Amino acid sequence: MTKNLLGKVALVTGATRGIGKGIAIGLGEAGATIYITGRSLNTNTISSDNVSGTLLETKQEVEKVGGICIPIQIDHSDDEQVKLLFERIETEQNGQLDLLVNNVFSGVGAIANAYGQPFWKNTPSLWDAINNVGLRSHYIASVFAARLMIQRQKGLICTISSWGGLSYIFGAAYGVGKAACDRLAADMAVELKPDNITSVSIWPGIVGTEHMLEFAEGLNNQDDIQSQDVTFRDNYNWETPLLTGRVIASLLEQKNTINLTGKVQIVAELAQQYRIVDEDGKRPVSLRSLRFIVPNAIPGLRKYAWLIPDFKIPWFILQWRMLQSPKI
Repeated sequence: MTKNLLGKVALVTGATRGIGKGIAIGLGEAGATIYITGRSLNTNTISSDNVSGTLLETKQEVEKVGGICIPIQIDHSDDEQVKLLFERIETEQNGQLDLLVNNVFSGVGAIANAYGQPFWKNTPSLWDAINNVGLRSHYIASVFAARLMIQRQKGLICTISSWGGLSYIFGAAYGVGKAACDRLAADMAVELKPDNITSVSIWPGIVGTEHMLEFAEGLNNQDDIQSQDVTFRDNYNWETPLLTGRVIASLLEQKNTINLTGKVQIVAELAQQYRIVDEDGKRPVSLRSLRFIVPNAIPGLRKYAWLIPDFKIPWFILQWRMLQSPKI
């Protein structure tokens, strides 16, 4: 990877593991200076979900590929801590912040515990568990980031969202939260465009994070797997977290990102456009491509997927289809 982001300053929220960690590494490959946040600084401060991953581990991985990484332990449910984070960046970087990646999310455990149950069988606190450190945190971080970026009349805000904003995946609270992330990115774009700041929503595909691998393993142990779970049962067309990082790094390199502002950007499609490959050298296809949809519906065709045209279902058809049958 070329060091095209030398001198750029980025903040990735929620980077102890998963997609956030992959994004930080992808930015590090391109030479950026990356601030990362999370609740677990080292192995002595592992958070209560007991899933491995710390800020210092991410820092080591970023530095291995040539990036500069500054870990900051904060709780994104505390607005004052978030405010102090941005004040520190302003002081240390002379007001420069080129990129904010809104990624922090603390609802994975709640989603796993509630999976397969209708919303009314769970306590209302499920909503806050999914959308407080998530949707709300993205809004708060964007407020402070925009105040820095406006001073320099440039910047990029990427809000990590999901196909769950369009199609039923992990329940009502999750779907509404992801749809709101897309709307947040779009509406922020309207208000930020006069100051030359780009705001986009980023949709990874099926990403093999630590939590997703654990989730898929649980499905493999079930005999009565539901039809919508087949998508997650194996690693067909999965992406690694690094692919999202490489795509966002390439976005930050572009001179005309303002032309994309307010829109959903699909990681696999940007990877194709920018000729980016994943960690294994492969390039997954978009979840709206016939090359994914057909083999996913008929698993026997997977070994012949390369013969299927990479035709992407237009958005208006995809949205209508999802409303008719909310499964992917």
